[in-house]
Amino acid sequence: MVALKLGPLVEDKPVRLTVELPGPVHRDLVRYAAALGAQTGQAPVAPDKLVAPMLERFMATDRAFTRERDRRRS
Repeated sequence: MVALKLGPLVEDKPVRLTVELPGPVHRDLVRYAAALGAQTGQAPVAPDKLVAPMLERFMATDRAFTRERDRRRS
């Protein structure tokens, strides 16, 4: 199996956010949760628990966003 971009999930204080996903995106999210559980040896994760780590990973790897974020911090 190819290594997934997400690793084990870390618990943190959640903030509730409601979003609507297209059906195909939700189905892929469910599949990703199962694959992540199989790769990490954990029980399958609830798909909604993947959204925050995926967004975090996406923003961390977006060079234009990180440059702008860092520029605004200084």
